[in-house]
Amino acid sequence: MSLIREFTKIVGESQRQYKNVIGKPLILTEEVGAEAAGSENLLCHGDNKAFMKTLLDERQMAGKIQMIYIDPPFFSKSNYDAVVKAGDTNIKHLAYGDKWEKGLSEYLKMLAVRLYLMKDLLADDGLIWLHLDWHVVHYAKVIMDEVFGEKNFVNEIIWTYKSGGTSKKHFARKHDTILVYAKSGKYRFYPLQEKSYNRQFKPYRFKGVKEYKDEAGWYTMVNMKDVWNIDMVGRTSAERTGYATQKPEQLLSRMIESCTREGDICADFFCGSGTLPAAAGNMDRKFIACDLGSLAIESTIKRLVKQEESFQVFDLKPEGKSKIDAVVEVKEEEIPSSDKRLLKISLVSLKERGLSKTVERKSKDKVKQVLKEDPLQMVEGWSIDFHYTDGVHRPEVIFVRTKGELETSYEKIISQKSLICVKIVDIFGNVVFERIGYERNHETENH
Repeated sequence: MSLIREFTKIVGESQRQYKNVIGKPLILTEEVGAEAAGSENLLCHGDNKAFMKTLLDERQMAGKIQMIYIDPPFFSKSNYDAVVKAGDTNIKHLAYGDKWEKGLSEYLKMLAVRLYLMKDLLADDGLIWLHLDWHVVHYAKVIMDEVFGEKNFVNEIIWTYKSGGTSKKHFARKHDTILVYAKSGKYRFYPLQEKSYNRQFKPYRFKGVKEYKDEAGWYTMVNMKDVWNIDMVGRTSAERTGYATQKPEQLLSRMIESCTREGDICADFFCGSGTLPAAAGNMDRKFIACDLGSLAIESTIKRLVKQEESFQVFDLKPEGKSKIDAVVEVKEEEIPSSDKRLLKISLVSLKERGLSKTVERKSKDKVKQVLKEDPLQMVEGWSIDFHYTDGVHRPEVIFVRTKGELETSYEKIISQKSLICVKIVDIFGNVVFERIGYERNHETENH
């Protein structure tokens, strides 16, 4: 059966699945930043479908999100690796898979169910931006017409860039497509402007037309067109995280600026490396982000920590057996003529509980060598909560690896004993929480 003939069935099944989606309890695991308690900035690890349903049912967020941007898998039939570093060693690790055993109909149903939920969350005057490429955007537009209505189509943005491969069998594919839809005809939109260079870069001197000049020549300012020439995140870019298919902040910032104001909520339910929450935070917008992958979530946390954002982290499932073991040493020293004590917490070692299937074969040998020579090179970051309560990690200090360097010990003067929680994250996004009721020269290892 051709896909066109199957389309009615795809839409019908998607609607049935949408009506039967069941939310899951949000388990608060971390509060990060000075204003995290009660923050509307949310980051969730888990299935975005269940997360969105919970936002609707338990958080009463129907119609509350001003902008939704999603960058889902592209139906490329490929897997995508993140390049992570252990010391000077590059290691390839699966970031996400984009292979669909049941074909395109399975993919479109996955997308449609989630789009129905996003429509419920989107504000009446909000916009949704769907980022895809040539593989499936033409089918996705028909789905968007069905979910949001043909009359609510706003724009087809072409993002063009220089990066990527070439072929002798076709023109070089150097653009992605971003479909923009509204929920109603009353959507908010703030036109942006761009330079439009005069012919031959010479002044027109038209009456009433403002002209400007830069090093290239004379130009006027016009409303921005729907073809955006923005560079991809380069290998040496300061914002590069190593996460596969990372999108540039300039791209997301342009979208955010065009349809939101300060304080509005922006959401990304396939957040990957965290570009949307990072850009939203920089522009004083609130953010909601979700991803199924732990590497994506931990990459996003690291990025937001560097920006000094405040946010809450949730999980949709109870904490299970960690994929890593960590050894943390706690030493306590008396301070002469004082009832206070000096507490020193140090990372001692890290072990992987069997290397994940997501690490390619060549990289496994490299990881084993790093673990043998300097296991702490496998640590991407760690943090300490000195007053651990309610099962929520509220770090007072956070250490992230920067330019290959990471602090591995920390000292603090304390006046009373309390339960301490140390969170350790490895380069693959695996996490372990060490809970310590400290005593002198105490050493702990997770179980």
